[in-house]
Amino acid sequence: MIAYFNGKFLNQEDIRISPDDRGFLFADGLYEVIRAYNGKLFRAKDHIDRMNFGAGHLRLSKTDFSEIEDIALGLIQKNDLAAGEATVYIQVTRGAARRTHAFPDPPIGLTFYAAASRLDATPARQKQERGIHAITVPDIRWARCDMKTTGLTANVLANQTAVENGADEAVFVRDGVMLEGTKSNFMAVFDGVLVTAPLSNYILGGVTRKFVLELCEKEKIKVIEGPVFEKDIHLASELMIVGTISEITPIVRLNQKPVRDGAPGPVTRRLQAAFARVIEAL
Repeated sequence: MIAYFNGKFLNQEDIRISPDDRGFLFADGLYEVIRAYNGKLFRAKDHIDRMNFGAGHLRLSKTDFSEIEDIALGLIQKNDLAAGEATVYIQVTRGAARRTHAFPDPPIGLTFYAAASRLDATPARQKQERGIHAITVPDIRWARCDMKTTGLTANVLANQTAVENGADEAVFVRDGVMLEGTKSNFMAVFDGVLVTAPLSNYILGGVTRKFVLELCEKEKIKVIEGPVFEKDIHLASELMIVGTISEITPIVRLNQKPVRDGAPGPVTRRLQAAFARVIEAL
């Protein structure tokens, strides 16, 4: 496999990252995962904008990663991934330096790594068709979830809890509000209105979330960006997660209880169909 590391395309097995890298020592870095359909990147600019946002708030020495699109396309070409579906993983850290909590002074060069791989979308498609089970978990994460950092310990633990309970995803709950999944954004439908948590420091501004809200506008589906209270979730007619890999996936069972009749609902199906039309036209 050909990967990209600090300005060069290299064989992945030849890449070496220092044990002093702050990404390894402190999770002092950011990442993005871009989806590609038949060699075409999906919403690359949104991913780049989000990384630039995070880099600014992490106060990295570089805050413009507009080259990501060309790097991603280069990786797809060099790894013969132009046909079918693929993902491109990008990670940037503050770099390698003596281990101290404060930033290296003077600033050092960032560590930049990217790799592309083929995506077997069959399992995700099956879940999109039949729906998934989810659980709720207390939100024990830090208060800057709007940055897509590599510090995902709380997400890992929550997702493992879901797996151990026979579920596919866990939805974080903070102060009685259902916010987002461990690797997805969360949405609910009440009386035909799609409701999802507003952008804040407590959720990640998902690329697919943004796209789905655009689809709602085109499909004339009313949207409220407001709190989804856990105490009211039994009133929802549909629940779903949205994300780069999950796309639009219905939740048909929450905390071992069926969501309405336990089948994907009409709003979810409309959005899935609209999403598919856009992908087919790429």
